[in-house]
Amino acid sequence: MLPVDGVVFYAREDLQLGAGFGTAIGARGGAKVKKELEAVGRLGMGEAALTGAGDLKARHIIHACGPKFHESHTEQKLRMCVSSALIEADKAGLKTVAFPPMGTGFYGVPLELSAKVMLAVMGEFLQAQTCVEEVTICVLDDREFRAFRPKLEAL
Repeated sequence: MLPVDGVVFYAREDLQLGAGFGTAIGARGGAKVKKELEAVGRLGMGEAALTGAGDLKARHIIHACGPKFHESHTEQKLRMCVSSALIEADKAGLKTVAFPPMGTGFYGVPLELSAKVMLAVMGEFLQAQTCVEEVTICVLDDREFRAFRPKLEAL
């Protein structure tokens, strides 16, 4: 994991830490992160919440709830999710934030749509007054990189 102020996690509404990155958060973030999530309770669609990061290299985790499984209004819901994560980072005074391609794994958000929405929302947000100075998009493989590259080059 990158040494950033905050890392975004595509969270479930019930804030339970499932497989994949959720397993890493549970293992390395430890009981403190789980306890903070229990205090938050639930997130609505498009909402985000900030917790500590336990023993992870990041200082905080931003848990952001977005669309899943081809539900209606996916693009609008994804915009809300990404925007809420950035707002939480700004409210907490975070300067550096890392995002995965939002919703593209288990939850089935098309990679091209995720790249389009993320870059649009991030561009708008970073042009406004914010303490967030750097946003990193962490892709796992060439397939994810190919979805983001042309959109980044067009900026």
